Amino acid sequence: MSAPGEAPVEVFDLALDELRQLNQALHDLTEETAHTPWRIVHPRGTHAVGVGVNVPVKIDIEGHVGYYCAGMNQLAEITVHGMVGVGVAENMISGLVRVKGHASQCAGASGHGGLLVIEGDASSRCGISMKGIDIVVHGSVGHMSCFMAQAGNLVVCGDADEALGDSLYEARIFVRGEAKGLGADCIEKPMRDEDLNVLADLLARAEVPGAKPEEFRRYGSARQLYNFQVDNAAKY
Repeated sequence: MSAPGEAPVEVFDLALDELRQLNQALHDLTEETAHTPWRIVHPRGTHAVGVGVNVPVKIDIEGHVGYYCAGMNQLAEITVHGMVGVGVAENMISGLVRVKGHASQCAGASGHGGLLVIEGDASSRCGISMKGIDIVVHGSVGHMSCFMAQAGNLVVCGDADEALGDSLYEARIFVRGEAKGLGADCIEKPMRDEDLNVLADLLARAEVPGAKPEEFRRYGSARQLYNFQVDNAAKY
């Protein structure tokens, strides 16, 4: 718990107690008990920290974590003060997940909603199969980011590697830097007023310093792979 005179906070030390105990305690939270913020210390690369949280609780993780941190998050505000492994915020439903460092592969994979902010770079397949989540990366993303993305927005304030948006459906991609190569059926599209408004809101919520919406380019689906056409067989 917090020291005398400080605001109440629940401290959980993963060097002393088991991950299962932590996640069970977070799952047992209610609307009433979620008002007390949590601080998780000494994660030391542990996998699956803070998965399945479904109340509006504030959680700070002090250090690096492994795979699937904050997976299936719903309502919670989770901040990782370090690096994250594969699949951070995988299948996220709502809430906010913020990574103060870099992220490995498949960040925000299959996310349905909420906001994922990565203040460093993200590796390959960032936003793979995203279904409504918003992802803002302060740095750059690796190859095949937004692969088969169905809905939501990916904002890249740096550069994007090869095969960006491969087999894209209706998600929007905004890139401030260079896109090394576009994937199948992904094309650059005009930046409309509604896109500028969405982007401005995401940049503000993600607290991206100095970025302006007009500095970005928008990419989306050419909608040529929605139905099978024999002339496109080589692209399937």
